[in-house]
Amino acid sequence: MSTSLQKWRNMAILSNRVVKDHAGVILRLLHNGPDTLEELLDRHVVKKEKSLDDDEEELLRRRQLTSSRREALSLYRDILRATRFFMWPDSRGVLWRDILRENARKEFEDSRFETDPEIVTRLLIGGREAVQSAVDKLVEKQRQQIEKERGGGDQR
Repeated sequence: MSTSLQKWRNMAILSNRVVKDHAGVILRLLHNGPDTLEELLDRHVVKKEKSLDDDEEELLRRRQLTSSRREALSLYRDILRATRFFMWPDSRGVLWRDILRENARKEFEDSRFETDPEIVTRLLIGGREAVQSAVDKLVEKQRQQIEKERGGGDQR
């Protein structure tokens, strides 16, 4: 009986498990802990990120740029869709739609070679907010115009 118990204890030491002895009492065995202070620190102290080799770093950068590129294209398409609603001319007789599209194109071209992810993210967020703000203002003005026309029609 004691040889089988010793066998189980040895297995538990190897696998860091809890063992019951022949009387059913749970024995907590010490795990195989670190032998030196360096091993202890290596196991429990947060380590710096492993440095990536050049290929992995380039792949990671490309993934981020690809994601940003998709977002930028999506934003550009949304701008083009939103400008469809700006059909009135400015003081020079040029449609606001064309002016907005031209300005958007210029902004995108100016930021085309930006590689800093933080700046790219700021530009994308700012662009989204600008499009949403312009569309919201347009909707509000159209709503006011409709109410004005309805109000004017009721008075006649």
